Amino acid sequence: MVTSRWTAVPAQTASPRRRGAVLERAILDAALEQLSTVGWNGLTMERVAAGAQTGKAAVYRRWTSKEDLVADALQAGLPRLEDVPDLGGVREDLLALCRRARDAMYSRPGVALRSVIHECDPAQAERFHGVIFEGVVEPMIMLLREVVTRGIGRGEVRSDAANGYVFDAIPAMMMYRSKMCTSEWNDRDLEEMIDQLMLPLLRPHGA
Repeated sequence: MVTSRWTAVPAQTASPRRRGAVLERAILDAALEQLSTVGWNGLTMERVAAGAQTGKAAVYRRWTSKEDLVADALQAGLPRLEDVPDLGGVREDLLALCRRARDAMYSRPGVALRSVIHECDPAQAERFHGVIFEGVVEPMIMLLREVVTRGIGRGEVRSDAANGYVFDAIPAMMMYRSKMCTSEWNDRDLEEMIDQLMLPLLRPHGA
């Protein structure tokens, strides 16, 4: 009996082709993953395409530059700081807010954002100013304003403490210590910052 030299190859099930929003989400997720592992300098459009399991052309059709892709990935992925709970005292409210900010900083999008801040040159960093301010700084200041205003109403905070310098103190300190001192902001660090910096800054005159 004559047998054929060809052997049947089992049919392979092709994965469904992703399009539209599903593919865009995969590309944005891949960009965040690359930023959090290889950083801004190591990220390439080719790496992102490979991570998203798509072709490089699919990435370039949507984003013509690395900066535009990263800006959209950060904007889509950054955790949102929600309303801080009212725990009955300014110290507890500030600690709750700082813990949420700390957790956001060390989430995958937060690590990606810090790689951008740390590695970009000034011209590149300018592209991300709006993303950082609107996604991180502005929400944090808004919630700090709420906590301080609430504390004024309870008599825990002096009436002139609701100002920009006070609202900048926590974000500036957390960013500075994270970048310059590689602080990971454990609970003890946060408590010391609140107790040694913020509470004396907020305390009513003569208290």
